[in-house]
Amino acid sequence: MATFVFCSLNRTARTAARRSLSSHLPRLAGAAPPLCSAHSPALTLRWFSRGTRFGSQGTAGSSAARTTRRGALALGGAAAVTAAAAVAGFLANANHFQRAEMATRVSMAVEEKEEGDILERCRGFMSPPVTDIGVLQGSKAEMRTRMEMLIMETQAEFCRALQEVDGGTFKVDRWDRKEGGGGISCVMQDGKVFEKAGVNVSVVFGNLTEEAARQMRSRGKVLKGKDGKLPFCAMGVSSVIHPKNPHIPTVHFNYRYFEIEEEDGTKQWWFGGGTDLTPVYINKEDAFHFHNTLKEACDKHHPQYYPDYKKWCDRYFYIRHRGETRGIGGIFFDDLDSPTQEEAFNFVKSCAQTVVPCYLPIVYKHLNDAFTDEEKDWQQVRRGRYVEFNLVYDRGVKFGLATPGSRIESILMSLPLTARWEYMHEPAKGTQEAEMLEVLRNPKEWV
Repeated sequence: MATFVFCSLNRTARTAARRSLSSHLPRLAGAAPPLCSAHSPALTLRWFSRGTRFGSQGTAGSSAARTTRRGALALGGAAAVTAAAAVAGFLANANHFQRAEMATRVSMAVEEKEEGDILERCRGFMSPPVTDIGVLQGSKAEMRTRMEMLIMETQAEFCRALQEVDGGTFKVDRWDRKEGGGGISCVMQDGKVFEKAGVNVSVVFGNLTEEAARQMRSRGKVLKGKDGKLPFCAMGVSSVIHPKNPHIPTVHFNYRYFEIEEEDGTKQWWFGGGTDLTPVYINKEDAFHFHNTLKEACDKHHPQYYPDYKKWCDRYFYIRHRGETRGIGGIFFDDLDSPTQEEAFNFVKSCAQTVVPCYLPIVYKHLNDAFTDEEKDWQQVRRGRYVEFNLVYDRGVKFGLATPGSRIESILMSLPLTARWEYMHEPAKGTQEAEMLEVLRNPKEWV
């Protein structure tokens, strides 16, 4: 399992800081299953967490005397005391995000390390995978298995990183879909840092409904079913994190794979996904770090991926009835079916591996920022915009609601516990709230 490295700390301080960033997820080269196979009774496992018990690291608004509103990176609670000396030099460096990114890079030996057995890898997950492990082991070369292993590992890495900073634990909720497949929803509510954090995996299959097929054809897909049926398999990992502190941004990511079998037995496949940031207040250093981390992942595969998918993200996460983007963007892509399936998968894998290093440094930086009631109210107003986008425009929500047997609790996991709608709300000119609104109305280049 990858280790989250923040800086070089002594053993006493390690628990507080070592997981503030994530090294890249282990390379995956597994394969995927005929997803309808029955569970193998011979492969029943005892599931356990291999991580440490996470400690409390601060409460929203409780550290006003120790930190400034835009304070530098700080670790809360007892962890701050033990780690203070170790991180002091790190805090003094204005380029701490660049150093943080370097710290997340694993050595070549780790990067090139061959994957272990699927059974062994599954022990590090939050739950047994949706597909039976025996099926996964017998189909390592198939894309379905490789993608399912990737999304399960992404879920586990992100959940453990969030538990480390919050001190809480995720409720792991497995669910089955009678039409085929199921999912694993991991949700943490009312934590010390996160009001609501959800990280979901779903692997579903069956026949596309006419409404779902219509949505795909509207994007240019040519779908030829047999006797009016279109067998499909869809899987993905998705997450939305709503922090309590208005100076810690909301983050969303989703990476998915879709496969359709046509009447002649051929398969259409494509990948989609992206990662985007929704701050309540603009912090240019945060924006640079977030976008630059994504850009580096994209640049490994094609120099046009980041600029193209950044623009796509700004267009997609646009609340047309408000004339605003949902946040400051990131990357977004869909219907990716070139240049080859292998290359497309490797690109998606690189993007999934940025989830922890692009977000956790920002969380730790603002962990103990003080905030006012007025700033909390502004956060609530912005959350209202988030709800509007997800319910009116989001393609994943629409697909989920149009798919029989979909789990509504998991689909609506992305909504915050609390939000606010004020009539004719407009921030005063010259305020930080007005600055945020200007950025949302006129998206910027951050790198």
